[in-house]
Amino acid sequence: MTRIVDLLGYQPTLSFEFFPPADEVAAKQLEETLDELSGLAPSFVSVTCGVGGDGHDRTRDIVTDICRDRPFPAMAHLTCVGHTRQGVAALLDDYAAAGVVNILALAGDPPDGSAISGDFRYASELVEVVRAHPARFSVGVAAHPEVHPRSTDRATDRRHLSAKLSQADFAITQFFFNPADYTRLCNELADLGCHQPVIPGVMPVIWPKSILRYAEMNGSAFPEPLFAELESLSGPARIRAAANAATELSQSLLNAGAPGIHLYTLNRSEASIQIAAKLSL
Repeated sequence: MTRIVDLLGYQPTLSFEFFPPADEVAAKQLEETLDELSGLAPSFVSVTCGVGGDGHDRTRDIVTDICRDRPFPAMAHLTCVGHTRQGVAALLDDYAAAGVVNILALAGDPPDGSAISGDFRYASELVEVVRAHPARFSVGVAAHPEVHPRSTDRATDRRHLSAKLSQADFAITQFFFNPADYTRLCNELADLGCHQPVIPGVMPVIWPKSILRYAEMNGSAFPEPLFAELESLSGPARIRAAANAATELSQSLLNAGAPGIHLYTLNRSEASIQIAAKLSL
């Protein structure tokens, strides 16, 4: 199975993110979305896990199925929340046995905003354990262009991110809407001697109210006129407008040297298909 780190640096990658479905109806929707997006020949896909560390088993099963049945690699999200070292070791053994070679190591979000429980507090600690596994996983981490919402200040955030990235192969960013934030992030990392690839995450705003709530939780600035316009639209018109805005942002990021685009699909295919067609990726 292809390691994501080996894909970066040659031509821009196109990747998609999914979340584990909560019921049979959602599972069917995800399967249909995977079928529709497979035609775009994505470089890779990723699968999240639930808030509070819930759902790692579902993530494992979906990632394993994709790697077995699809012609592209899947990356599993792995969070600190609620995990013991023994549990992480067992999960990594499961992934290695199934031929899964890509892991995104994250701190994760506790379900009630409390302190992270388990043997791990920081993603960097998780990266160390993944790196020590004999399977030689390709390891990604998260980056926040507008700084992590729990960071005390920008300089500290960048030092922590640089240190974390020095142990990893690449980063994928939280979604954002201003390309200047991405450029500034990369420049600040370069000033610290960190040159690992940072793939920008782009969120088509197909559900404005929900995505606005996510943005507020993450401390992300959002373009109010765009959200107001999208809220006034519905159906195919909203998807078209959301895809156009995401395409414009993605093209700006590619022009700035981004190594690829990672689309947050929300388990829907329509916007991603339109974005990919416009970007010719």
